[in-house]
Amino acid sequence: MAITQLEQERWQAYFDHLSSVMGSQLAEVEVAALNIGDQIAAEWVPVSGITYDPKDDVLVVALEGAEHVVRSPREVSVDEDDSGIRAITVICAEQHRHIIRLKSPLALPPAG
Repeated sequence: MAITQLEQERWQAYFDHLSSVMGSQLAEVEVAALNIGDQIAAEWVPVSGITYDPKDDVLVVALEGAEHVVRSPREVSVDEDDSGIRAITVICAEQHRHIIRLKSPLALPPAG
């Protein structure tokens, strides 16, 4: 597995592209921090997309029946291997680690 950190100027285009090819994926969202411990915010629910809005500095994970919002993200990294993306980790300004795990790897074709 390789973990790649994304530069902030790429976030919006990367997540727009990812969302356009996501299809029906199941995802688990975990939030971890020293002051709150590890908490599962969503457990294997359909995810329809992930977007980053640079104007409001917010990353939104669109889940079935809910949204997981990360305000003021500071770092975004993608964990992928030969079969595709397995997880996305976002660290917010409060140093909380938001981990979006995909049940099945997502192969991300080149942006066209």
